[in-house]
Amino acid sequence: MELKEKLISSFMAFENKVDVEAPVHEERIAAIKNFEDKGFPNKKQEAWKYTSLNNVLKHDYSVFPKEETALEYREVKKYFIHDIDSYKIVFIDGAYSSHLSQTTHDGIDVCLMSAALTKPKYRILIENYFNKVAEKDESLTSLNTAFSKEGAYIHIGRGKVVEKPIQIIHFATGKESSLLLQPRNLIVVDENSHVQVIERHQSLTENPILTNCVTEIFANKRAIIDYYKIQNDVQTASLVDNTYISQKRDSHVSVHTFSFGGNMTRNNLNFYHKDERIMSTLKGITLIGDKQHVDHYTLVHHAQPNCESHQEYKGVYADRSTGVFNGKILVEKEAQKTDAFQQNNNILLDDRATINTKPQLEIFADDVKCSHGCTIGQLDGDALFYLKTRGIPEKEAKGLLTYAFANNVLESVKIPQVKSRINRLIANKLGINIGFDL
Repeated sequence: MELKEKLISSFMAFENKVDVEAPVHEERIAAIKNFEDKGFPNKKQEAWKYTSLNNVLKHDYSVFPKEETALEYREVKKYFIHDIDSYKIVFIDGAYSSHLSQTTHDGIDVCLMSAALTKPKYRILIENYFNKVAEKDESLTSLNTAFSKEGAYIHIGRGKVVEKPIQIIHFATGKESSLLLQPRNLIVVDENSHVQVIERHQSLTENPILTNCVTEIFANKRAIIDYYKIQNDVQTASLVDNTYISQKRDSHVSVHTFSFGGNMTRNNLNFYHKDERIMSTLKGITLIGDKQHVDHYTLVHHAQPNCESHQEYKGVYADRSTGVFNGKILVEKEAQKTDAFQQNNNILLDDRATINTKPQLEIFADDVKCSHGCTIGQLDGDALFYLKTRGIPEKEAKGLLTYAFANNVLESVKIPQVKSRINRLIANKLGINIGFDL
């Protein structure tokens, strides 16, 4: 049985297990119908022109784990940003781990989507926000909506500054020969509030894992959200990460995406401006090798005047790896005084590495300041020669130049421990040891 048919038939069993009285029941029904009509995306679609799911979909994924698995903190400590105090929402094979988590309802809600979907006290917020910014026609988002049950639920009330970051971590144990995970996250930040979130998906074995994740983020008036995605999974794990962000007046949302591991990674990042004086920041570093594939697909929809967006993605590709950057800035006729910047810079370390980059501007307003561009090249030969003449071995010299290349993305990271972790991951990926932080 093909995976599509398996998922459609599994939906009936899923519906029998969940609460059909839940406010999202009709959303699930509509979503599975859309997925049944459209199926999995393929390279005939412009948005997926450079990324094929064929090799990812060939496995016979389990849709529901047969049993729950427990993990000890010492087994997975290295995957946490463990040198800071933080709230933690941890899932093991899609199931919540209370042992590894630290949630709260003390003035803010840092808890579970399953609770928010079923408990009456959350019903109004779910009805107002769940599936309201996610793209209803996108097939993989629809698939996630159809099976939406568990994930992180975060609601920051008005005027709250969350004093410690929130870590969302999904572990896959490999108890199943292959497993499909579909976490659903909902983050609502009310007026004048500030929160920092760190997200990670991590496989603990070499068994194939496909994660189809959807995150909806709502930044209300004057809200500030800093979101960090750390992607450093094993090379038998694939991730499709769909993030949808709705912003209101004077809000500022920044998303940093660090892609170092995994077999195939597709990041769909969509910003929607719903009011004036909004700031959106999208930054990323991709550093991959072997036959890894990372695809960044971004959209910033400027629908109101006097807003800004800043995109900067750096990519370093070795061996036979493939990178894709497909970024779009859409400026509506009403969005006068828009200031939008988009840049994608790439380095190919080997002749067989590939990058497909397509920065786009679609502008219908006439009083705007918008720019975009991309570069593809190699490490500066003169700079490499200079470092070698100063006694630095070639491997370390290449590492220094790569660090310098990524520096202006890292300098905007606001959590020092996250910056330090990314520095170490870059050094490990390059196989070098440099005794300083950027």
